[in-house]
Amino acid sequence: MSDTDSFIEEVTEEVRRDRLFALYKRYGWIAALLVVLLVGGAAAIEFRKAQRAATAQSLGDALLDAADESDAAARAAALARVEVAGEAAVVPDLLRAAIAVDADPADAIAALREISANAESGSLYQQIADLKLVMLEGTSRTTEDRLATLVALSAPGAPFRHLAMEQQAMIMVETGDRDGAISLLLGLLEEQGVSAGLRQRASQLIVALGGELDAG
Repeated sequence: MSDTDSFIEEVTEEVRRDRLFALYKRYGWIAALLVVLLVGGAAAIEFRKAQRAATAQSLGDALLDAADESDAAARAAALARVEVAGEAAVVPDLLRAAIAVDADPADAIAALREISANAESGSLYQQIADLKLVMLEGTSRTTEDRLATLVALSAPGAPFRHLAMEQQAMIMVETGDRDGAISLLLGLLEEQGVSAGLRQRASQLIVALGGELDAG
């Protein structure tokens, strides 16, 4: 490389640096602002996550403290004092209904019906209430009505599909449809994500009804 070429290259590099420096002086604040926004946004997201976690922990502690009360009346009163916002506001009501099942089934049913009918309860909690109502109300509701509710609750992807299928099988047993119950329970055993307890109950019921478990 000649001295001339070397000189031209050095000048070109110097001009490039001068241009970059000029651009930085003119637009560098934009890059700095973007960095601040990115860091600030990440911090805000983490702060909101921490807030949600703290709120959930506080709610959980309050519910556990209420559940530790010595008798059902005290537990119900303590749960009534727990303040919850949003869809989760029905959680204390669900727990109060669970407490009332043995002492006052009618009160439990009334509480569950209220949750089921309240659109603000949220779909998940409404489905919990509907499932518990089918179990608690039993034959006071028509077979067709109970099965229609359970069919909806056992739709593919529904959160309580497996429990609803189990209850469908129980109603089939109740109405004398032994083969239908066995077929449904065998299908339940083939489902993904069935809990060990539910799998055991289904297997025992199949055997009790005279069915045969798949050897595989």
